[in-house]
Amino acid sequence: MATSATVHAHAPQGFIRKYIFSLDHKVIGIQYFFLAVTAVWVGMFLSLLMRIHLYWPNAVLPLVGEIKPEMYLSLLTMHGTIMVFFVLTTAPQGGFGNYFLPIQIGAPDMAFPVLNMLSFWTTFVGFVVILAAFFVQGGAPLHGWTGYPPLSAVPQAGPGEGLGADLWITSIAIFCLASLMGALNFLTTTLDMRAKGMTMMRMPLTVWSWFITAILGLLAFGVLLSAGILLLMDRNLGTSFYVPLVVVNGQIMGHKGGSPLLWQHLFWFFGHPEVYIAILPGMGVTSQILSTFSRKPIFGYRAMVYAMLGIGFFGFMVWGHHMFMSGMSPYSAFAFSLLTMCIGVPSAIKTFNWLGTMWKGHIRFQTPMLYAIGFVSLFVSGGLSGPFLAQPVLDIQLHDTYFVVGHFHLIMGVAAIFGMFAATYYWVPKMFGRMMNETWGRVHFFLTLAGTYAIFMPMHYLGIAGGTRRYSQYTEVAYLQKLMPIHGFMTYAAIITIAAQFIFVINLFWSIFKGPKASDNPWEATTLEWTTATPPPHDNFNGVTPVVHHGPYEYGVPGAPKDFVMQTDAATGGGH
Repeated sequence: MATSATVHAHAPQGFIRKYIFSLDHKVIGIQYFFLAVTAVWVGMFLSLLMRIHLYWPNAVLPLVGEIKPEMYLSLLTMHGTIMVFFVLTTAPQGGFGNYFLPIQIGAPDMAFPVLNMLSFWTTFVGFVVILAAFFVQGGAPLHGWTGYPPLSAVPQAGPGEGLGADLWITSIAIFCLASLMGALNFLTTTLDMRAKGMTMMRMPLTVWSWFITAILGLLAFGVLLSAGILLLMDRNLGTSFYVPLVVVNGQIMGHKGGSPLLWQHLFWFFGHPEVYIAILPGMGVTSQILSTFSRKPIFGYRAMVYAMLGIGFFGFMVWGHHMFMSGMSPYSAFAFSLLTMCIGVPSAIKTFNWLGTMWKGHIRFQTPMLYAIGFVSLFVSGGLSGPFLAQPVLDIQLHDTYFVVGHFHLIMGVAAIFGMFAATYYWVPKMFGRMMNETWGRVHFFLTLAGTYAIFMPMHYLGIAGGTRRYSQYTEVAYLQKLMPIHGFMTYAAIITIAAQFIFVINLFWSIFKGPKASDNPWEATTLEWTTATPPPHDNFNGVTPVVHHGPYEYGVPGAPKDFVMQTDAATGGGH
């Protein structure tokens, strides 16, 4: 395998070059991680304001004041956008992927260190731009995180649809540029910089998940970037890509001939792969942790790889299931429905293989393992509602209800975040050289698992009962008032669950500075990041390129001196 001769061999000395504009993939990974930690608190705060307003619609909050319907829609828009882009996409791929992909394949750094730095700072600028939308005249946009025209394409359509909407679109376009740079880096590094002996089928499943996610990002973010540029042109240059002949407030707009459905097709062609961009890294981390803490090789390694490839492939075939309400041809709807059911097959393969990995294993129930099991639980319970929404005849009834909100929060939102928690508890000892507190980690896990089920499971019942989503309050419709006790239950659950996240933050920062020192391999794992020092040196392996002799999950090997064999251990006759 080729190795890069241009990788910076000596660690930089200056503060700015070492910690701010660093070219070291590990520092950039940590920067991405803390950007996502910041973004998730912003997103959670916005969701808490929405919950409070739904249950106490007349409440006047300190600093915020009374939440009007248009402000509620702005909160909804910004919560969804920040969570999807700056948390679910940023932390698993930009954070942990940047830090650990080069180490796990035995590379000294990413293939393009300068491009790597640029991708982080471009993401950071995108985050600042979207936050700026709160503070401009008119405030943040209210067109929803999906940005459907003509509402998003006509500045006169409502408060927040002026400069706030322009900033929203610009932020997403900037984020797309950053993600494209990152995807190119991930693909080149994986294909070109693997250590000797590190064949594709010896790569950890985490590396496979980041690699496939980068492919999805490269294909999907370019489409969204183009769509966003066209939307900015409709808003500011008088073009008509998405805007038909419309009347706003009794005034004919200067557009004609555009198609709002064009935006839906372009957006969801990105939007459905985005679901897997968020969840695939979590799948990789879960596979890694389940094998490590079950002390067993991953069940069906090749099947897991092909299942992830299948998920990536089918992810681009099913975007139309978000559009059954749009009046599409029943023949198109049938095709999208069939393909959506097909994508359940590789997902089921992965689930059964995770269960097979744990079956009869010597399981160690430490915090990373608890979160990995929690990921599987949420992935299954969130995924079970997917086949309902894959049927056009059912989706048309359920689409504008809380059933959809419960479904995608469980499978895409909270499951992915559980993957991030698992990765944090698993890898923080390697990243910062100190162990996180195990007791408080378990308390955090059980409160968070119970809390997320208490928030999002009742949404399915709300949806079946006709509880509409996107409504700012339920005081005007008589039948919806009977559902208010469920909203009350979910609101209290949300308050408790968000409060529990302070345990995680305190544990994280306390452990980074004061936690007990971590050994080089505290979990007795087998992949390459555990063969190097803790934290890893500047070029990852102190100038010695590792040579790989084994697969990534050699546990319980007959005849081995310990119950695991590192990838760099000398080749023997044993092994799986």
